[in-house]
Amino acid sequence: MTFNEGARMDSGRVSTGGGGGGGLGGKFAIGGGAGGLIVLVLALLLGGDPGSLLGGLSGTTESGQNSGAGLAGCETGADANRDVNCRVVFTAGSLDSVWGQELAQQTGTAYVPPEVVLFSGSVSTGCGNATSEVGPFYCPADSTAYFDTSFFQLLVDRFGSSGGPLAQEYVVAHEFGHHIQNQLGDIGRAQADPRGADSAAVRTELQADCYAGVWAHYADTLPGPDGGPPFLNTLTDTDIDDALSAASSVGDDRIQQSAGARVNPEGWTHGSSQQRQKWFATGYRTGQVQACDTYSARDLNNPPALR
Repeated sequence: MTFNEGARMDSGRVSTGGGGGGGLGGKFAIGGGAGGLIVLVLALLLGGDPGSLLGGLSGTTESGQNSGAGLAGCETGADANRDVNCRVVFTAGSLDSVWGQELAQQTGTAYVPPEVVLFSGSVSTGCGNATSEVGPFYCPADSTAYFDTSFFQLLVDRFGSSGGPLAQEYVVAHEFGHHIQNQLGDIGRAQADPRGADSAAVRTELQADCYAGVWAHYADTLPGPDGGPPFLNTLTDTDIDDALSAASSVGDDRIQQSAGARVNPEGWTHGSSQQRQKWFATGYRTGQVQACDTYSARDLNNPPALR
């Protein structure tokens, strides 16, 4: 249990989508919790074509399409504790609450909530079409985070992540981290330097991990909508361990090893398991956006705020 059972919100915050085929088009999408990371890294390691796994990276960019329907039965924190789809809805509400206050206070940039779409099978996005094989991802072209919640069980079964609720909420928070990068004008850095242990791509992903930690820092203390109780109950050490477990499970080194390949930092796109844990911890301990400046960090293994 993570959410305050008395917390309430409009389940229409998250919509559902599906259908479509093809691949991610002209606008790049950012895979976060592990999603595109799993598909792309395995393809690169095994000599495959990542474009074929995504259905083809060439082609025209399409407008995002979804049903616009909210999720019925996701009105209370108790629903979020019971149902994984409702958990995404309430995590989005909690992220809105935190970033709606902290982004403006800390950076002077007014927070604009991203769209959130749950899908199964395939979905049409502003970055083109994608399938569930991509996993969770954020599309800057339509400012939308996309989730197929079956991915959460894949994290447990294939990559050894904890199945705790904060492990799942971390994935949602990471994708919202990419949206914060989009608002602050940083997200395009990943494309300019897309691979390597010290690359801008790795720094972009580690910063999104750090932003997920910033959310966790405030999520159990900031009031919910209309001054209601915080979305999350007081986080325990076990909760934080769940989030750290998820972060560790999608490190590039862990994924390379799971594919039976040697650890090759030159192919990294998201950072090592240890790095992902440390940058989440940086955000969680400090609650400060400024502490998440991975682009200026001299040593990604040792965030300044943790020294």
